[in-house]
Amino acid sequence: MRLRKKINLYTAVLFIFLLLLMNVSIYFVFSNLMMVNELNRAKAETEKIAFDVSKNVNNISPNDLLRAYLPIDGMIGIVKEGQRKGTAVTSNSEKQLSFRSSDFYPGEKSAIITYHQKKYVFVSYPIVWGDGSVVNLQITKSITATEEMLAVLRIVLIAVTVIAMIPVLISSTILSNFIARPIRSMIDTMKEIQTSGQFKRLSLEEKSKDELVEMGKTFNHMIDLLQANFEKQEQFVSNASHELKTPLTVIESYASLLKRKGLERPDLFDESIEAIHSEAIRMRELTEQMLLLAKHQEKWNIEKENVNLTDIIAELSKVYKNAYNRTVEIYSGDAIETVTDVQKLKQLMFIFLDNARKYSDEHISVYIGQTSNEAFIRIEDRGDGIPKTELPKVFDRFYRVDKARTRKQGGSGLGLSMAKEIADAIDVRIEMDSLEGRGTNVTLLFN
Repeated sequence: MRLRKKINLYTAVLFIFLLLLMNVSIYFVFSNLMMVNELNRAKAETEKIAFDVSKNVNNISPNDLLRAYLPIDGMIGIVKEGQRKGTAVTSNSEKQLSFRSSDFYPGEKSAIITYHQKKYVFVSYPIVWGDGSVVNLQITKSITATEEMLAVLRIVLIAVTVIAMIPVLISSTILSNFIARPIRSMIDTMKEIQTSGQFKRLSLEEKSKDELVEMGKTFNHMIDLLQANFEKQEQFVSNASHELKTPLTVIESYASLLKRKGLERPDLFDESIEAIHSEAIRMRELTEQMLLLAKHQEKWNIEKENVNLTDIIAELSKVYKNAYNRTVEIYSGDAIETVTDVQKLKQLMFIFLDNARKYSDEHISVYIGQTSNEAFIRIEDRGDGIPKTELPKVFDRFYRVDKARTRKQGGSGLGLSMAKEIADAIDVRIEMDSLEGRGTNVTLLFN
């Protein structure tokens, strides 16, 4: 059964059940109150009649005395102990009561009785008769009027129940449609996405703040994330394919050249082997960087500790001196300490020092200092610099400022993207400033 029908059915059944329960309770409470009222009223009348009868029993004949107090729609009688049938007078409308047998009761008695499918209120009251014996004054009155009122009440309550069911059914239908509509819309949108392969979003009423709108917003946000990730993945695959295509083409060209003329021309053999080797290394580095980026997107294992920035930079300076025969000048006053991940920081510094080495032939300067609330490392090179308009793009994957020169230097366009992700992982802010022809300054600020 669909959700809309379930809501409609359950809501309607619940409301109808509550409505019936309420109306049935009203009827029984009202019916009980009216019957108790009839009994109390009959008892009061009987008590008063009993007083008058006891007072006048020696002056007026029993039949005349009873006829004087005869109810309009009932019977009044005197029953002595041991008698099954006493002296009684009956109204014209209730002649059948004269055939009803009577019992003697030692005390007061009152009850609602049924005789010939009609209901009566019956009261027996003990009085002292003229001969000194104790007899029962018994009055039986029809309660047809009360039953007719209860019948009218039943009809009214049934009518109210039926009439009230109409708005209940309408409201349950409206409620089920109100709840099911956004869910139906979401299902239709999902099916449309599945069929078309395009990212779709739900149309929402911005004024409403209920859970259904919140669910729709969450769905749209999830679609935004999926689309963003899909576009990133698509762009990454496209860029990776493009970047791998060039070295593969170079390798294929030189391999073909070797195949055709390699044995005849030794100079061409050396050039081809060198080019193939160089492109193979570039492909390996490019692949490693892409895998590293992909791995970092999944999880960073950060282990922060208190470190001395001056000692770390001095260590890196020696490495660069030995590996590339390049001098890294360090400018630092007091020992600067901060809390960070040492290995990630070294990886970050290698990227910026390697860029400074590639694009500058002069010394590289590293300044270590402390502002009022944060430590910093600034790497300065004296290379060609980067145009101001290009600075916002340098952290994009595969972006190169000077593509021909960068390829010649062996850059893949992934180094600064990886640096940005490492910096975000260890809470380091990167600021880059550059001037064409003067060089580039990169500042790492530790939060």
